[in-house]
Amino acid sequence: MKLLTGRPPTNLRIRSILLKRLTLTALVVFRVLGFATISASAGEITLPPEAKQAMAYIYGGHSHEAEPIARSLEQQYPDHPLGFLLEAESEWWGIYCAACEIKWRMVDDWDHGKRPSQDSYIALADKVIGLSQKQLAQSETAEMHVYAGLGWALRARVFDERDDHRNIARSAVAARAEFVRALQVDPEMADASAGLGLYDYYVDTLSPLVKLMRLLMRIPGGDRQEGIRLMREGIDHGVLFAVDTRYYLAKNLRTFDLKYQDALDVAQPLVQDYPNNPIFSLLAGNLNMELGRKDQATGFFNAAIANSLNYPRCEDRIRNIARAFLADLPFL
Repeated sequence: MKLLTGRPPTNLRIRSILLKRLTLTALVVFRVLGFATISASAGEITLPPEAKQAMAYIYGGHSHEAEPIARSLEQQYPDHPLGFLLEAESEWWGIYCAACEIKWRMVDDWDHGKRPSQDSYIALADKVIGLSQKQLAQSETAEMHVYAGLGWALRARVFDERDDHRNIARSAVAARAEFVRALQVDPEMADASAGLGLYDYYVDTLSPLVKLMRLLMRIPGGDRQEGIRLMREGIDHGVLFAVDTRYYLAKNLRTFDLKYQDALDVAQPLVQDYPNNPIFSLLAGNLNMELGRKDQATGFFNAAIANSLNYPRCEDRIRNIARAFLADLPFL
């Protein structure tokens, strides 16, 4: 056996070697997870400044300015789903806007159909799911279950645009499973509560015939009031999905429950925090219109027209919707 020669390591040298190894290990973990979403405490997802800025652009009505930030995060952290999630979220609001029109005196994405712009969005959703599952295979965290659930939720909402009911159901059930598991791992994970709340609410608003089909297909049921409670929890404490949840809760209270004042109370922070987002202004104007508040409605519709430039690919549609609402106001 070959003997090792040289001076044996001192305690100081041993501590130095261990420190270097721990530092290298930490750097590797940091690189894999990214600084983007290391949970600071139970139920909390922390985001880097770049991600917060991207979200501010998206919800502030400047989605196109968020895309370079999202792609930069993708390049820096190719194994983490955050950048891909932000890019998909940026694309989503353009897809949603392009499908918006007025039906039953309500503005929403009623104009369904398959469009080429949806393909890149689906690819991003699949990337979010795949990267989340890869991370979960290495170490299970509530946070990665949230990302996986949001990836499936991204797919569900675009399949809703296509009226592809089979894929809506498949994606929604997969999203629900991820959110349920996230809450089992960490009961305080508010973004998971928001996602589960949306599922519970939507499933409970299905028609009796569709509910019967759901039972035959063994798709989990939901509860509207529990869904509202969970969505409110996500709005108050969520990080990734709070603004979306607020928007969906407001328009759902309008569309399915016809509770216009409750919906406006939920929507009001959207127009306060993001006054330059024309989509949020259209919703607030729509709700004020239903409540007979013509002056307030007029202000929001004019704001939507003024800020329609923020959505260059949807500018004409926003203006046409706002002008159609304005034309109806004198007849209320």
